[in-house]
This record gives sequence, structure tokens and C-alpha cells, in this order.
Amino acid sequence: MTEFKIVGADELRTLLDWQSLIAAIEEMFRGRCEMPKRHHHDIEVPGSDDATLILMPAWVPGGHMGVKIVDVFPGNARAGLAAVNATYMLFSGTTGETLAMIDGGELTARRTAATSVLAARRLARADAGRILIVGTGRMAGNLARAYGSDRPAATIAIWGRSAEKAGALADRLAAEGIPTAAVRDLEAAVRDADIVSTATLSASPLVKGAWLKPGAHLDLVGGYTPAMREADDEAVRRASVFVDTRAGAMSEAGDIAAPLANGTLTREAVLADLFDLARGAHPGRTSADEITLFKSVGAALEDLAAAVLAYRRAGEGG
Repeated sequence: MTEFKIVGADELRTLLDWQSLIAAIEEMFRGRCEMPKRHHHDIEVPGSDDATLILMPAWVPGGHMGVKIVDVFPGNARAGLAAVNATYMLFSGTTGETLAMIDGGELTARRTAATSVLAARRLARADAGRILIVGTGRMAGNLARAYGSDRPAATIAIWGRSAEKAGALADRLAAEGIPTAAVRDLEAAVRDADIVSTATLSASPLVKGAWLKPGAHLDLVGGYTPAMREADDEAVRRASVFVDTRAGAMSEAGDIAAPLANGTLTREAVLADLFDLARGAHPGRTSADEITLFKSVGAALEDLAAAVLAYRRAGEGG
């Protein structure tokens, strides 16, 4: 019988180094992975706000299968508890045996950041050396670390609504050896940046398209519902638009769904997804002055790639 493993958040940070994780996700986008539409279920919580249960399955025939189980309990905030909890279950795709239970929050944060860097390899300029991270939470920190791993000569700026939180994150990253500083003027920081990566829950655009300089790459990570926007219509209008998956980004992400609805963007103008980019069906960036925009909402195959890598490395002793 196969040994069952439990992999926590701290262990994941050791097992999933950035370069290996990026390569694993790229391989999964190139390969044959079945990925049904994610399931959303409303859950009644007596005496509190309704909750949501989200199931994200994926499998490689003859390989592995897995499902991320996410629950969102908005009412937890009143009790000082986390509103979002996540667990990943990994199974054998040939016998159905349960192989591992993995911390879903850290898995999601790391695979999301790695996916952004994978896209940036094809969409950002090779000499992009000034990176702006918009946001101050766990996702923002992981984006900075992932980009720093892939572009070690780059300098990273952090902007947040809270200058105190931005400064604290910049200090933590700098202590890890990543050249990072907090900034207060968002417009000036965007105008200076070669790569702008956003990880917020903003309901209204933070990044204005008019601020993007020729050759900039805009990486939109945070908004994951139709009601959320991190960039305005002008950013979409000026940019070559790419997504992680067409089905997810076009229906779930306000930064794509809203411009589609108001006519700023057409479905045909979404040039490629990560399947196309990873397989070489689209070249990605085609000129030095081109502005590129990448919108991710997350895909179950990214979770599966990260989970399989973590499981294999845990079996090898890390």
C-alpha cells in the first residue's frame, strides 16, 4: 500500500522551489490534463452569512488526480477567524489510492505566483528589471519572491493602500535578500515599472492604462469575480491581452468580463491562453514596445502540478 503523506505549509515552501514549480506547471499546460469546470455550492450557515464550497478537480489519465476543496465563510471575520480555508487531496490516477493531503492555501499562493512568472517569460521583455507589486498580502509576497527568483537582477517596489503594510512587506523581502522598497505614489511607480503585478481584492481599477509605458507587462492576479477590477478599460485597450484559461478568465474575471461586456474587448482580441503559449502556438510578445496584459483566475491543473511535485519530493526526503 502506498504511504499517505500530510504536507503542511512550512514544508511546501521547502519542497516547491520556484524554478522547479514553474517548470512543472509549464509541463502540465503542455500535456494532457483533464480539468472540468469548478463547482460552486452555496452553504447555509444559521445565524451567519451564507458560505461557499468550491471544488476544483483535475487529473492526468494514467497519472495522478486531485481536487482542491475550498470553503469561504465570510462570517468568520467577526470571530477573528480566516474566511477562506483550503485543502488539496491527491490520489493515484491508476488505483484511486489517496496519496496526500496538502495545505491548500500555501499551495494556491505558490502556484499562482509561479504561473504569473511563467506567463511573464513569454510576455514581458527579457530585460525587464523594474517590477512593481501592487498589494501587501501573502499573494503579493509570493509574487515578489517568484519574480525575484526568475529575475535576480531586478529591483522590486511594493505599493499598498496601507503604507505601513507595504513597508513591512518590503522589509521582510529585503531581509530575505530580495532588493525591495516600498513606494507611496502608485502612478509614478506604474509609469516607471517594466512589470506591474497586482494582487488585490479591489472593486474598482487601481492601475490606469494611461500610466503604462511602452513595453510594459501588466500581470493581473487578484480580481477573481466579475465585480472586481484591478485595471481600467484603457489598459485593456492599449494592451495585447492574454489569459491563463479562456473559459475561466472570460466568465469569472471582471478585468476581462467587463471589457467584453462593454465592447472594449472582443473575444477574438484575447490572443492566447497559457495552453497556446506553453505549446508554442502563439509567440507571446512580438515587439519591444508592445504592452502586454495577462489575467489569471487560477486553474485546477496548476494545483495538480504543484501537488504532484510536492508529493514526489516529500517521498524523496525533500
